[in-house]
Amino acid sequence: MNGLDWAVLIGYFGVMVAIGIWSHKRVDNVSDFFTAGGKMPWWLSGISHHMSGYSAVMFTGYAGIAYTYGVTSFVTWSFPIALGIAIGSKLFAPRINRLRSRLHVASPLEYLKNRYNLPTQQALAWSGMLLKIVDVGAKWAAIATLLSVFTGISLNQGILITGGITAIYCTIGGLWADALTELGQFVIQLLAGIAMFVAVVAKLGDYGGFFGVWDEPALQGHGKPLVGPYGTVFLLAFLFIKLFEYNGGMLNQAQRYMATATPHEAERSARLSAILWLVWPLVLFFPMWMSPLLVESQKPDGSDSYALMTEQLIPHGLLGLVIVGFFSHTMAMCSSDANAIAAVFTRDCAPVISARARAWSQRSGLIAARIATVVFLGLSMAAATQVNSPTFKDIITVVIKWVAGLMGPMAIPMMLGLLRPFRRSGPTAALTSWACGLFAFWLVNYPISWNIDGGVPLQYQVSVPLAVSLVLYIVIGYLKPEDTPERLAIIEQINSDGDGTAAAAVPPESKDASSPSGV
Repeated sequence: MNGLDWAVLIGYFGVMVAIGIWSHKRVDNVSDFFTAGGKMPWWLSGISHHMSGYSAVMFTGYAGIAYTYGVTSFVTWSFPIALGIAIGSKLFAPRINRLRSRLHVASPLEYLKNRYNLPTQQALAWSGMLLKIVDVGAKWAAIATLLSVFTGISLNQGILITGGITAIYCTIGGLWADALTELGQFVIQLLAGIAMFVAVVAKLGDYGGFFGVWDEPALQGHGKPLVGPYGTVFLLAFLFIKLFEYNGGMLNQAQRYMATATPHEAERSARLSAILWLVWPLVLFFPMWMSPLLVESQKPDGSDSYALMTEQLIPHGLLGLVIVGFFSHTMAMCSSDANAIAAVFTRDCAPVISARARAWSQRSGLIAARIATVVFLGLSMAAATQVNSPTFKDIITVVIKWVAGLMGPMAIPMMLGLLRPFRRSGPTAALTSWACGLFAFWLVNYPISWNIDGGVPLQYQVSVPLAVSLVLYIVIGYLKPEDTPERLAIIEQINSDGDGTAAAAVPPESKDASSPSGV
């Protein structure tokens, strides 16, 4: 990087902070901070939903998969995400929007207190927050890895810089700042991604052109959709996981659905995000598929290949823009996660552990939300320093094994609890499926894996916990139905298209979004 590249990077950071300051005036209460007051346009929600699913892991971990295996990086990652969101646009997006518009909640997990009971809500809230700390830690580690390649600064310094800038704008402006910065980040990534695509295509003339390049020995097998550990079972498992994760199971995407004015707009938001996930990653991945021709990775997993290729092909100034693109994805995801977890803590957890929190005023609740955002970012940055340790291993292991494997047991009760067909499943089904799913994760990844030559295959590491949770949630709901009139009333509120007739049955505390103890 030279002075021009640094100017672009510093200018980007300045714009992000300015957007946060400008968004501050749009945040008057907790509802504005966490759900934009339900006033976000569907197209902005859709772009924000799309951007909040990316991070620098795309340019490190998945770049390594693309470098090693080729197009399977798209087939087994962004394609199932696109398909999952498309399905969720009908199945989940409108219902999650009604959590805000009908039940008047500000956190995606608030409704669980009345849908199941308080212990269920607390189990999912605390475990979800702990998982998010690890997840976002991997994202900080990924962007710090890229920054170290370009600038030579240490990983810890990179984590501190990116986390600090993100903390400023998302703490000041809440979800509005997240969405508006993600819109700017989308434009930046569009320019940077196209620049990289054009630069790589221009080099392919030496290798037979756009179509003939696939015959090159270095790309042997790169055109196969399912190779290595990423086979059919992994694809199906990942599709099922992403159906829940990217439609609200990891909380931050649920907020984008809640932020729109109506269920119909939430559905349109999801469809836009699905289209972007289907089309845009092809532009981003193509240079990664070609990377074995152009660079030689210095890391065994190929995670530095995209950064090396960027340094080789992109001129200064434009290089700064591409680096900003790396930052934009990571900061978009991490800021949205911070906002979601702050919502869960201030709305779901704090009122249970503190009597003072139950009496917070609007101002006190907003201050608590901002403090919780900063604390979460600090904890995730601390976790980032432990990535590549014996506990977590490399970045892609954290993202695929830990996050995908543990997400299912937490998302099953939350997501399926929205749907009428699962109305018989109550707190017993929810807590049992959650606990047994977590136990299955530990069992598959440790005792069983230790006793199998080569360990348990990746597809089973990520799919078994979710499958265990799903089966138990359904079977226990059938054997021990707990569909009380109050719970059925909440389900009808979430599922009905009109004004609904079940409002009277919803407990009064659920109707006050300004009360942190409300659900």
